[in-house]
Amino acid sequence: MMTATAKVFVIDDDQSIRKSLRRLLDASNYETEVFESASEFLSRSSHAGPSCVIVDVRMPGLNGIDFQKTLIEHGREEQLVFITGHGNIPMCAQVMKAGAIDFLPKPFKPKQLLESVARALGRSAEQRHRASEKDQARSLIDRLTPREFEVMQLVATGMLNKQVGAELSMAEKTVKTHRAHTMQKLGITSVAELMVILQKGEVPPLARPGTKVSLRYVNATR
Repeated sequence: MMTATAKVFVIDDDQSIRKSLRRLLDASNYETEVFESASEFLSRSSHAGPSCVIVDVRMPGLNGIDFQKTLIEHGREEQLVFITGHGNIPMCAQVMKAGAIDFLPKPFKPKQLLESVARALGRSAEQRHRASEKDQARSLIDRLTPREFEVMQLVATGMLNKQVGAELSMAEKTVKTHRAHTMQKLGITSVAELMVILQKGEVPPLARPGTKVSLRYVNATR
């Protein structure tokens, strides 16, 4: 399966700004798309690859700050670089706290913007990589039966087969069978590898024996 390329989007109601930013980004070999308004951008489907959105703060209709809130509310993960000629410290603090990559006052140096874009695309790529690893880990965990999942949880705490059996009122031989099936389904051979899958799948660790996290919980947190 081909991986989608990175893309930079520009949202600004000023046509001259859109044109100048597009020239700068094109000259830096970025795939670029420009929009006159935030609403116009939101009408398109999400980009399948790493993405950065350069967005003006003050625009008619949906402004940059409300645009950021809309993305967050809809679980969108585009990385934002704000540009503005009317910024202030509280506004900067607000958008940065909400996850923006940068807040650049106009006029800014081309180098500043390009550095921010590079950071944004780097973060976007990393987020997508982690999400892919999580999906793969969850897909493996979904193969387990509820009983195998319980055994897996206890094995991950470092308990021996005999201890797992005592906790689940199960014969040690049965524990070994469930453990073998679990390892086979997950494609692993060690507890260390099991811990990696649980970490990538964001399966919470057991606080103590007897506190079990069900498969229903794992599926609900996708």
